Amino acid sequence: MNPLLDFSDLPRFDTTRPEHVAPAVTQLIAEERALIERLATQAPATWDGFAAPFFDGGERLSRAWGIVGHLHGVLDVPQWREAYNAMLPEVTRFYSELGQDLRLFDKFRGITAGPDFARLPAVRRRIAECEIRDFRLAGAELPEERKPRFRAIQQELARLGAKFQENLLDATNAFVIDVKSPSEVAGIPEDVLKSARILAQEQGRDGWSFNLHAPSYVPVMQYADNRTLRERLYRAYATRASEFGRPELDNGPLIREILALRSEEAGMLGYASYAELSLVPKMAETPAQVADFLRELAARARPFAERDVEELRECARTELGLDRLESWDLAWASEKLRQRRYDFSEQEVKRYFPEDAVLAGLFGVVEALYGVRILPDAGPAWHGDVSLRRIERDGRLVGRFYLDLHARDTKRGGAWMDEAMSRRRTHTGIQTPVAYINCNFSSPVGGSPALLTHDEVLTLFHETGHALHHLLTEVDELAASGIHGVEWDAVELPSQFMENFCWEWDVLRRMSRHVETGESLPRALFERMLAAKNFQSGMQTLRQIEFSLFDLRLHHDFDPKGDAGVLDLLEEVRDEVAVIRPPDWNRFPDSFSHIFAGGYGAGYYSYKWAEVLSADAYEAFEEAARAGAPVPDPATGERFRREVLATGGSRPAIESFTAFRGRAPRIDALLRHDGMIAA
Repeated sequence: MNPLLDFSDLPRFDTTRPEHVAPAVTQLIAEERALIERLATQAPATWDGFAAPFFDGGERLSRAWGIVGHLHGVLDVPQWREAYNAMLPEVTRFYSELGQDLRLFDKFRGITAGPDFARLPAVRRRIAECEIRDFRLAGAELPEERKPRFRAIQQELARLGAKFQENLLDATNAFVIDVKSPSEVAGIPEDVLKSARILAQEQGRDGWSFNLHAPSYVPVMQYADNRTLRERLYRAYATRASEFGRPELDNGPLIREILALRSEEAGMLGYASYAELSLVPKMAETPAQVADFLRELAARARPFAERDVEELRECARTELGLDRLESWDLAWASEKLRQRRYDFSEQEVKRYFPEDAVLAGLFGVVEALYGVRILPDAGPAWHGDVSLRRIERDGRLVGRFYLDLHARDTKRGGAWMDEAMSRRRTHTGIQTPVAYINCNFSSPVGGSPALLTHDEVLTLFHETGHALHHLLTEVDELAASGIHGVEWDAVELPSQFMENFCWEWDVLRRMSRHVETGESLPRALFERMLAAKNFQSGMQTLRQIEFSLFDLRLHHDFDPKGDAGVLDLLEEVRDEVAVIRPPDWNRFPDSFSHIFAGGYGAGYYSYKWAEVLSADAYEAFEEAARAGAPVPDPATGERFRREVLATGGSRPAIESFTAFRGRAPRIDALLRHDGMIAA
């Protein structure tokens, strides 16, 4: 059997090959077309007669294609890239046609208008109403003669998004810098140098080799005393996939094409901009509302950001001998200032966080919060570093998740969670969900365990929060279980919420173990970390607002066919909110994969929007702790699980938040967490 057609359990990564993709996907598309034809012409406009078989029948293709997309992201070798791109147009065409099928649209309208609609469970009523909305957004109501153009736009956007991500990965992999003199690597942590020496040896070179992947790039920028080395790496990183590199990897022209197609798509549906279209299924209602939110937050953060910059420049001038602070100096100078002010370095902290101790601590938090157990499991994987875990509650399987934590040159950058299977009720019982947790941490080196910086610990908790949202759902309807149906600007709530536990003493002391002495993190060091928690938070907030406002304006009031360029708009945004300006040759947009290849187009603001929700939600745990509850508090955790995680997309996110918190969200908790108002 073609392993992509085996839906009996976990994906068969051990036997799935690129040559399986085309025949499996072709067969599944044909099968679903036949099902749709039968449902559209014969099924009654009822939930059991039409909606249930419609959702169940579509799961096979989405699961198989999800496996292919996952392997394209974590195993991006030529064979998998070719197999993915060969079928991407077919899959995109199928889903575009599906979304425009008036017969299906009419079935859902028939369900909502039928006499039994009011008696359906609330989750089914919400799903049906969201389906009607999504059919409209997919062009179902367009005149028939305009639908082919709309479908062509969807196909081209899918192709361009995949190409954008591939260009970025290839440009990242294309650069390596070799260093031979020990004096040139002064200041770089020993474990980073070990990895750099191994990389050099693998390529038949002497000395050390550094590349643009995060485990190499980030610590060099933060610790290397060699300013020339920092500048060379920064310049290569800041110009990835741009006109300064190989022409075939230049993402600049792709950005214009993507923006023009998105604008055309929005216009065809009657929206003034793609931002307006993007916000229809989100919590925020209008681009003006989002812009006002971002600008209000920017105004609150600006005084703190200006102070951060002045302190950094003063330190650079008086203590580091830098009259002019350049972009490639920022991380290095900031780390020096942090060490001077708070008497610790991230590398010192990193020694207390070997990967196995962090995972044990993370699992302990999850178990305490939600009354579950996380146990080792076994199953096929796509790489030797990948492990599988299972979550049980009251002895019953709740879900499983893969952990793929280390960087590879065949793996796209960043960190993300994705789904392999979703919870749903079948004729044999409940199908339990399965998630992927993907990161890009350093691998173990020379027999030593992999060590995580505290920022990487935060990242791991963040992605696990996403996974828990998917895994702990109690919704049995596929279209609303887990993260399905959750508004995009609320989906970061459970992930950002989990980060807060990384600043709790009772949590950190239990998840730390010095790599040499075995001792837990000292309380004095934790207090210094806590004091430094909001170090440069003003700068960091304005940086996120800069990205968010740029994304919003790019998709709302920017003309991709006009004379002004994308970089011109970025400079306008920086004029308004930035306190630090990069060099004019910086090509940040060319690597902004979140909005051009990652689903965040006109939605990058979601990180700050959901941060308000997550900070306010975590305040409930702080209130419980002040009343004497343990950290983490199982009682408050159970309420969060029941009202936020378990409900998935079965109701609007604001209702889930309000059910947990007992009121609407407030911005004060975020400002307090970021040190911008008094505790």
